[in-house]
Amino acid sequence: MRLLDLFHLSLENFKSRKSRIIFTVLGVAVGIGAILFLVSLGFGLQKNLLEKITTEESLLTLDIAPTETKIISLTPDTLKEISKIPEVEKVSPQAIFPAQVTWKEITSETTLNLVNPDFFNLTGTLPNLGRSFTQKDTQKVVVNSSVAELFNLSPEQFLGKKLRFTLFLRESEELPEIEIFRVDKEFEVIGIFQEQGASPQVYLKKDDLKELSIKEYQFAKVKVKTSDQMEKVREKLISMGFMVSALSDTIEQANKIFNIIQIVLGIFGVIALIVAAIGLVNTMTITLLERTNEIGIMRAIGASPSDIKWLFLGESAITGFLGGVGGIGIGIGVGQIFNVVINILARTLGGQSINLFYYPFWFILFIILLSTLVGLIAGFWPARRAAKLNPLRALRYK
Repeated sequence: MRLLDLFHLSLENFKSRKSRIIFTVLGVAVGIGAILFLVSLGFGLQKNLLEKITTEESLLTLDIAPTETKIISLTPDTLKEISKIPEVEKVSPQAIFPAQVTWKEITSETTLNLVNPDFFNLTGTLPNLGRSFTQKDTQKVVVNSSVAELFNLSPEQFLGKKLRFTLFLRESEELPEIEIFRVDKEFEVIGIFQEQGASPQVYLKKDDLKELSIKEYQFAKVKVKTSDQMEKVREKLISMGFMVSALSDTIEQANKIFNIIQIVLGIFGVIALIVAAIGLVNTMTITLLERTNEIGIMRAIGASPSDIKWLFLGESAITGFLGGVGGIGIGIGVGQIFNVVINILARTLGGQSINLFYYPFWFILFIILLSTLVGLIAGFWPARRAAKLNPLRALRYK
């Protein structure tokens, strides 16, 4: 029997048992929808978290700092030496000073960070409100939300305000004398990080204070050319006496945790799918009993046991496929409703809207193949029984 004939017969059988097939497909769809809903939630949470804590450049960046013993310091000469390492693409230092920030006539304490324009990309974080520095920016400043709170303003109100700064410099940690360095210019707030409960932090471009001679930096970010060279550069920096860490290490651990979460969520969905598969086996078994005479007639007119087996396997596979397609619709539909409800609650409580679900194309394809495979497996036992039926007994069956 040709494959097209088997497919045609399967569809004809579906038409004669519409309600039973619809409920069987719905059972499979619910199981598939549960898997899609739970696993895509895991994918969505992972995607949202990683997008918020990282950029592409930050995954190639190593963070370095002097050890407590001060074996080596991050001086301009040391930074030049690091930048000469063949595998290093760029070095972005960070100098930190205690300071005062003034808006209008109000002054408060803060921490001032002098950085390069590429600092935030290498850090892996970008302002929640406004933007970060560009190469052309002059007299611009990026702050966290705690600075706005110092002046009893919301982040939205603080954006665009003009600030003045006073830095407190110390020649070295051994010398108690502090030099007061007043910055005789105003800086416009162009970006704000939402950091609830954090200490006030201000970020200025290093080039905006060229008159300030920086003899030592507290931290530096070292961007490597390729990910394959990360370990090699890390070992070189450690051998120089620096403490070295990488955001990619944290990302790797986070991905492992999310993989475990996705597996656990997927297991709950698989349980629902197993229940649906049992229902499919039951449906195909009942169909076998109802069509025993029909099978006898087909065998009598020349159908082989293999044709009968593939007829039943085809019907169960099509049922599984339709259940997979329906499950994708159910999973995405329920997910979007859930997402809307969560976002309404988030906006009501003052939070930001996010998309909690993510549906990779490969996973959608996997879901359809899985449901089709489940249909095949569920139909195997009834198909085997149907193929082994004796034609004469099948014709006499009532």
